Amino acid sequence: MRRFAAFWFAGLLAFAASLAALVFCSWPSASAQAPLPHASESDRSEARAIFKQLIEINTTDTPQGNVTTATAAMERRFLDAGFPAEDVHLVGAHPRKMNLVVRYRAAGTPDEKPVLFLCHMDVVQALRSDWSTDPFQFVEKDGYYYGRGTQDMKDSDAALVATFLRLHREGYQAKRDLILALTADEEGGHFNGASWLVNNHRDLVDAAYVINPDAGGVDLDNGRPVIAAVEATEKVYSDFQITATNRGGHSSVPRPDNAIYELMAALSKLAAYRFPFELNDVTRVYFKNLAAREQGETAADMLAILAQPPDMGAAARLSEDPSYNSNFRTTCVATRLNAGHANNALPQTAQALVNCRIFPGHSPESIRQQLIQLFADPKLTVKYVSDAGDVFDTAPERKAIVPPPPIAQVFDPLARITDAIWPGVPVTPVMENGASDSIYFAQAGIPCYGYSAVALERDDVRAHGKDERLAIDSYWKSLDFFYSFAKALGDE
Repeated sequence: MRRFAAFWFAGLLAFAASLAALVFCSWPSASAQAPLPHASESDRSEARAIFKQLIEINTTDTPQGNVTTATAAMERRFLDAGFPAEDVHLVGAHPRKMNLVVRYRAAGTPDEKPVLFLCHMDVVQALRSDWSTDPFQFVEKDGYYYGRGTQDMKDSDAALVATFLRLHREGYQAKRDLILALTADEEGGHFNGASWLVNNHRDLVDAAYVINPDAGGVDLDNGRPVIAAVEATEKVYSDFQITATNRGGHSSVPRPDNAIYELMAALSKLAAYRFPFELNDVTRVYFKNLAAREQGETAADMLAILAQPPDMGAAARLSEDPSYNSNFRTTCVATRLNAGHANNALPQTAQALVNCRIFPGHSPESIRQQLIQLFADPKLTVKYVSDAGDVFDTAPERKAIVPPPPIAQVFDPLARITDAIWPGVPVTPVMENGASDSIYFAQAGIPCYGYSAVALERDDVRAHGKDERLAIDSYWKSLDFFYSFAKALGDE
């Protein structure tokens, strides 16, 4: 759901086995615990106001956007609430891309390193002409909050800001420090805040582990909770520039060797092509758990793809659902076009931006080579585009990162609180079909766990799209989750 950072995990077998063991063990019963505390009306009012304020600040990577306006607004809230100035840091590499790092101090000297909650504040561009409402107005209607960022990810930003403020207001005595980082340029741009903090202010964000709400969550099927997904691995994000060139000429004398026609022929091949079906240990556990929650042919097909060898007919049927299809293979899609230089001239250049989400185990360069073979046109060039927008003749070969173990300190309270809010929903590992800023902390040796506690209908994921929205009830449940979860982690 983002301008996804590019990385992939190795060592999935050991990780998935250990995570599966945790998933299938007996978690503490929610009924045996104290009732889950719910936010009061005043707590909800504050959380709604924060959410509204963030949505109505344009934080896109455009001349109209400014992340600092949002992070500075949150800085003011923390300072006004009485957080010590030495625990509230507005820092960054660019005046419009400042990051906010807030530390909730433990009572006394902590024995354990802090827990870091990592949230990005930037959003992708949204055009008013495309939307039914103004994307940068917080609109409440029909049981939903509308606005750019309601799903990705100002909902979690607001919920965690509200959680830290509530903990402070209540005088919560934590046993370890809790840190909240609100960062810039996860969706794209030259000043990625997570990377900058790790490289320039490690002291502010150094932690035992990271909770990243920019991944995972609860899948709903017509209101029925199906799976509580915790990110265990991620696809590789890569952009490729496809270019066709031609000598051009006068438009009154059209020729078949038109740069646009050549480019469109290549994109037509891409649209019709499916990369090979694949599973890994994480997606196997995910579909095994999901099959137990499904019925009929869908459940049977999910079990059939887990067979050795997998039933390719079942794989084809499941692949008709875009969300399942993206779990099975690398996907590439054209997202931008640019061609021609005049209305009355044959185009001399036609370009497309192709965005790929690469299945773990394949490098961007290997996919670039596959695209070249698929297009089979020597007149086309296929080049790699970096996150900063620089174009290269070849793509990177990613180095493997061993994923972190699913430690009980995280998964015990995560599963318990999830069960209290969505009873009986299994917690299961998932492969995030994009990626996130977790990469920068993983590379620094800090374990990262992706879970948003946001419940979304499978067929209503609107992040990066038109009329992005979040069910109001989903926001309140995520607020309750993060309050209890932060306290549980702070008590360790």
